[in-house]
Amino acid sequence: MMSSIDSNGNGHHVQQESSLVSPDDQILITGASGFIGTRLVKNLLDRGFQNLRCLTRLPGKASKFEALRDYPGDSRIQVITGNLLSREDCAAATRNVKVIFHLAAGRGEKSFPEAYMNSVVATRNLLEASVHQGCLRRFVSISSFSVYSNRQKPQGRLLNESCPIEPQPALCGDAYSFAKIKQDEMVTEFCSRFRIPYVIVRPGYVIGPGNPGITGRVGIGTFGIFMHMGGSNRLPITYVDNCAEAIALAGLKSGVEGEAFNVVDDDLPSSRQFLRLYKRSVRNFKSIYVPHFLSYAGCYLWERYSTWSKGQLEPVFNRRLWHRYWKRTHYSNHKLKTQLGWTPKVHMAEGLNRYFDSCVAGRV
Repeated sequence: MMSSIDSNGNGHHVQQESSLVSPDDQILITGASGFIGTRLVKNLLDRGFQNLRCLTRLPGKASKFEALRDYPGDSRIQVITGNLLSREDCAAATRNVKVIFHLAAGRGEKSFPEAYMNSVVATRNLLEASVHQGCLRRFVSISSFSVYSNRQKPQGRLLNESCPIEPQPALCGDAYSFAKIKQDEMVTEFCSRFRIPYVIVRPGYVIGPGNPGITGRVGIGTFGIFMHMGGSNRLPITYVDNCAEAIALAGLKSGVEGEAFNVVDDDLPSSRQFLRLYKRSVRNFKSIYVPHFLSYAGCYLWERYSTWSKGQLEPVFNRRLWHRYWKRTHYSNHKLKTQLGWTPKVHMAEGLNRYFDSCVAGRV
């Protein structure tokens, strides 16, 4: 099913210098009606791109783009309902497309096979359809910080794009992380084999209106109390509009083929600062701080018991998870700034305020 939204009126266009594509070229955004996808669509329209095709999985999502009717000139949003597990839907979505922003992902699945299907197989179908079209200039694959092992890093506590990917994803205990690691592997191998220019973008935890709740990097709620695990750790946060800006640049900037970019904002708060602000701004609740040595010991014991009981208790808490979530780590956006020219347009304090306000509004 396809619908079109033509926009007329007055407004401001920001042209992208040294862009891979012209304003009239066809651009595909998968997962376009999602939390980040809607902001990416707006970002591209702001840059003057006029031929956007938005793929959504569920029908009736065209209404999400109604607010974009007032963009100037001949801007057109084409909304397609389709499933990336369908080769026919992928062929229709990729027709004449020059740049693909692939945001659709298998989020929320607890089953490893289901997560694999909706992340890896779906992405492969999209790439195969693009090969048949023969006109793709850039494939932007949205990944995640959860692909990093964060155990043996070359620069101590700093996690950046040079850090190793988790070598044993099946042991992560998390279907989403497993699928994203496999997706990154497949994208790199497939695009290298068929000479498809690609970029991988790995956002940190994305905050903003539409994504309520507290990241597990801060802690977990269990038995009626919140266990604060992060302590003084910095949180790899990015505000949703800043994330959309980074993704847009990754698809449009020349000369960055084959690169991966981590997305985190400046002035990252510690887990303790974030939790204090959340309690003050949104709602107060009981929490207990769990020191790092105790959280590590707990993950170790949980993992050992799972092995001893031969899987009677799933190893949802394990040392690999601890290293990725709660190990003391620093983050960098240096590569994002120097190679893509990105800067966070929404400062951290403002982004947190908007996020907390949206959490309060969602509770009313």
